[in-house]
Amino acid sequence: MSARLHALHAAGQSLWLDYIDRTMLSNGDLARRIAEDALTGMTSNPTIFEKALAEGAAYDEQLATVPAALSDREAFFVLATTDVRNACDAFRGVYDSTQGVDGYVSLEVSPDLARDAAGTVAEARRLWAIVDRPNLMIKVPGTVEGADAIRQLIADGINVNVTLLFSIEAHARVIEAYIAGLEQRAAAGHANDRIGSVASFFVSRVDSAIDKQLGGMGADAQALQGKAAIANAKLAYRLFQASFSGPRWAALAAHGARVQRPLWASTSTKNPAYRDVIYVEELIGTDTVNTLPPATLEAFRDHGEVRPSVTESVAEAERALVALEANGVSLQAVTDTLLEEGLASFEQSFVTLLAGLARKRSALAASV
Repeated sequence: MSARLHALHAAGQSLWLDYIDRTMLSNGDLARRIAEDALTGMTSNPTIFEKALAEGAAYDEQLATVPAALSDREAFFVLATTDVRNACDAFRGVYDSTQGVDGYVSLEVSPDLARDAAGTVAEARRLWAIVDRPNLMIKVPGTVEGADAIRQLIADGINVNVTLLFSIEAHARVIEAYIAGLEQRAAAGHANDRIGSVASFFVSRVDSAIDKQLGGMGADAQALQGKAAIANAKLAYRLFQASFSGPRWAALAAHGARVQRPLWASTSTKNPAYRDVIYVEELIGTDTVNTLPPATLEAFRDHGEVRPSVTESVAEAERALVALEANGVSLQAVTDTLLEEGLASFEQSFVTLLAGLARKRSALAASV
């Protein structure tokens, strides 16, 4: 039943799990998935950790040992870095066998730093030192300030997962930040052959937002429902191909630098009228990653179909986006809004997480 997942990997797309919790790290589930399902990485975010910490008592034993003098934010990172370090160790065999192409685990900087480049760099450096694993990726939001941080972190030799990318413009900005960071390292005489980065381009949320606008329009406009997200991602992949070619990139690649792979995020299907694996099947291609929540991974294992789809019908994708604009739907306005909503959602998850952690710490202290 894992044949479809292995076929996805053979088509050039790495399969990462968009989920982490302590139970799966300790009960053999993650090890099984790595061995059987061609799973080659893992991503986390504040919402995922919020859910993990809220469920059961898996973290209580360690939480009880966290000094009371530490803030709730500091306590969270004690727990999170432990999970991520253990996950990095689980994926270390993948990292070594692929010579650093795969096997990464992502940990995000605090969401309230999204507009603070200096704060992002400082926290990323701290988390990198605490986890102390070469297959860690630090997640940084793809804001303007985030791009400044990304350039510096890449120059420092820290792997980066750029998150919350919705627009081609933002994607171009972080590609430039990545390449500039590599150039800065090379100019300082440092090696680039083990620097890893992915650009997490969010997919299904684009359709969810645009479909709402199209729903109240005429038949021609409604015919565009379900087309914007995949079209937008295909153009992002075209940008990726163009950016990592030519003399500038060749100079870096000659010394071992690796491309910043597009990672398709938000790939669970939100509209039940659409195929439940559509955001996997339609974006398969060389040098891509798809990070899947467990339910979508299981759906693809059961009935996903593999073909090199991300380079298909790119001209048609362009026409679909032009048609959206002709119908009064601004993709730029939608993606700008989605970025702000994504930042707010992660920040709220972080607030909720810390509040829940405070309650747990109080209860554990009272039970001693």
